[in-house]
Amino acid sequence: MSPPQPITEVEAGHSLWQDAWLRLRKNKMAVAGAIFVLVLALASLTAPFMPGLSYSNQNLALGATAPSAAHWFGTDDLGRDQLSRLLYGGRVSLSVGLAATLVSVLIGVLFGMISGYIGGRLDALAMRFVDILYALPFTIFVILLMVIYGRNIYLLFIAIGAVEWLDMARIVRGQVLALKKQEFVEAARALGLRKRRIILRHMIPNVLGIVIVFSTLIVPRVMLTEAFLSFLGFGVQAPQASWGTLIQDGARSWEEFPWLLFFPAGCFSLTLFSLNFLGDGLRDALDVRASKD
Repeated sequence: MSPPQPITEVEAGHSLWQDAWLRLRKNKMAVAGAIFVLVLALASLTAPFMPGLSYSNQNLALGATAPSAAHWFGTDDLGRDQLSRLLYGGRVSLSVGLAATLVSVLIGVLFGMISGYIGGRLDALAMRFVDILYALPFTIFVILLMVIYGRNIYLLFIAIGAVEWLDMARIVRGQVLALKKQEFVEAARALGLRKRRIILRHMIPNVLGIVIVFSTLIVPRVMLTEAFLSFLGFGVQAPQASWGTLIQDGARSWEEFPWLLFFPAGCFSLTLFSLNFLGDGLRDALDVRASKD
């Protein structure tokens, strides 16, 4: 009689999100980008509670000074601390990026989901509507909204978000067209589930990964749009600032006071790079085919 074999431990399984997290942690550039954005966001959000930091305090006698121990990023021509204005500007730029991205995701996901799942004439009509909107000059459209209804920061959130949903709608529609032919969707239909329940319980969870990845790519694009509008004078108004207005102010006097352009432009560039690295890392981490390798 052979001796009993030792019981070996069964390796615990991992869900898609656990596997994605493990793969994301191995991507050093994505992790570094996420840490940089998180630290910058926390610093910008807590700036009003830090003693001595104010975006509006002026010292005309001090004027524009180079970086020093008292003012790490120097001061502008009105004697305002550049680090304070950079952090407060980050609050505006990051808020615009996140809020406008949220608006575009909500509109794009719902539009693309309904169009792709229902299909037929509704899908054809919806896509022709998207094609027409693609042909419109959206930057001019946003500028007209700001001119007609005033330069309101909340209107800026809505205006940019309302014109950034087209790519999201097309991506979600393409995913839904592929998913609705899968066996689990056919089984849900055979069980008599309503279309709304199939969309909410089966479609949306399966496109959530691509939505998250594409959202990280929308944020820097929205921030670029806001910076461009602020550079043209259609963004936030003084004494408030965003990175776009700070870059605009620095560009006027960069030859005499180069730090006024270097620090906001450098911080803005690093943020965009970090978000793109994070987006690339999430794309690789959420790739289902990679989990099978």
